[in-house]
Amino acid sequence: MAAWAWILIAIAAAIVVVAIVASRVAVRRRRSSGLRDRFGPEYERTIEEADSRRKGEADLAAREERRAELEIRPLAATARSRYLQAWEATQTRFVDDPAGAVDGADSLIRSVMGERGYPVADFDQRAADLSVDHPDVVENYRDGGRFARAARDGDDPTENLRRAMQSYRALFETLVDPPADEPMRRSRDDTDLAEAAPTDGEVRSAGPRR
Repeated sequence: MAAWAWILIAIAAAIVVVAIVASRVAVRRRRSSGLRDRFGPEYERTIEEADSRRKGEADLAAREERRAELEIRPLAATARSRYLQAWEATQTRFVDDPAGAVDGADSLIRSVMGERGYPVADFDQRAADLSVDHPDVVENYRDGGRFARAARDGDDPTENLRRAMQSYRALFETLVDPPADEPMRRSRDDTDLAEAAPTDGEVRSAGPRR
């Protein structure tokens, strides 16, 4: 075979290799962009904690796959009312028993998750599952756990319990709120109950009496 023929073959092979590499790079970029859009702040947190971007993105992709196998459902209006009332009672309990109220708030979150179809056996797995649907507030759940543990360890228990309650509340409200695409509007009673949920200021004012 003539030398020029070998040159043409080498050029063609190089073009194929470049095209394959470019295609793979484009696929990785689209995947990264999709995960970043889906997970928002959770994407950056996971990448920072992973050994590499590839491992971090593999973790996020695995969460999506696991979430796709779950049958997550919205709460019925009666269940929302029941949970909102239970939260208000837990909020009131904070005045005299802040540690018990925080434990109760954590228990309520697990109950809501279970009723909506999320597995609730393991804290880290609960957070991972929640991160797919609620990436903007899942860190509040982790913060709540950290503040509660710090309080149990004796590290400024008053402040840490207050912050734990606020952190849990952010996720709780998200979990009980009807999703925007739910084929059912809020009733007047549901709206009134949601508006009656405790505010951050109420958490502060309900702090332990000195």
